[in-house]
Amino acid sequence: MTMPDTGTGAGCGTKSGASAPALAYVAAVVDDPAGVAAVFERDLGLPRTEVPAPGGAVPWIAVGDSAIALFGPGHESTGGAARSGVHHIAIAATDPAAVAAQCGFTCDAATPGLGGGHQVALAARDTRGIATRLCEPIALAAGVGAGDHVERIDHIGVACEDNRAAGAVFTGRLGSPVESTQTDFEISQPIESFTSDKYGVVYHSRPPEPVGGLRVSFLTVGDCELELLQPFDPRYQGPRAEGPVRGAPGNTRGDKGAIARYIERHGSGLHHLALKTPDIDATLARLAGAGHRMIDRAGRPGSRRARIGFIHPASLGGLLLHFVERDEL
Repeated sequence: MTMPDTGTGAGCGTKSGASAPALAYVAAVVDDPAGVAAVFERDLGLPRTEVPAPGGAVPWIAVGDSAIALFGPGHESTGGAARSGVHHIAIAATDPAAVAAQCGFTCDAATPGLGGGHQVALAARDTRGIATRLCEPIALAAGVGAGDHVERIDHIGVACEDNRAAGAVFTGRLGSPVESTQTDFEISQPIESFTSDKYGVVYHSRPPEPVGGLRVSFLTVGDCELELLQPFDPRYQGPRAEGPVRGAPGNTRGDKGAIARYIERHGSGLHHLALKTPDIDATLARLAGAGHRMIDRAGRPGSRRARIGFIHPASLGGLLLHFVERDEL
């Protein structure tokens, strides 16, 4: 199967030197689109405009080379979706229907999309639950999508039951290069203490015990990545949903539990959004100082040698979002 000429980098199959497919936007359903847009604009310094859409114009936040489109619950352009969170990603293609057909995707006829163009929604069974649309390029003069606290979208987190199967869709059909893979894992080191008033203190270390973690794959889409997250625990078959202590900072065990719970409830699908920041601690402090509810108030270790920190979804209309500070390799 040959790579179609889309004019955007989106294509079918892979070939040497092929560029990553261009990410047009990330769609999120939030309880208060105008209020959430104000957080991005006021507190993070990102440019905002409005984009026409079937069912009514929506806030459009430019971020790097792409954007975040914010929809209210029940909006026509999301099929009336009520649940908040990342709803779908849209990959730019000059002729969406032709690209979908050449790549072997199942989809309905093209429909009106954002910005007056046309789009096709790929069947969920073909994309392993990752809600994906192909859309005509959207040209909006919203300014440079970066500021003092956000450089671009770092990644879009995907809860996956099978990273290999999901990765094959985006690498094999759409031409997304694999940026990197890793395993995030937490272990516990039990230490026993024997204390005697006569014989003193003796410490005994037992073998480390696995707590659980995530298998992670990063696939490049535009100027960011899809982060495929598959729960991993050698002690159990299938996901196990341990979670963090309420009110405590996040950790690897909690991240793994959150992904496992999502899969148990909803199956594989888009889970969260991450923005790249030059200074994680300054960005988290700015948001906390603006009165937002936070999960993390200081950066903690994350994938790709990063430091990460989450703002609470309640502060963004139900959208789970975190910030990433990391060096490019």
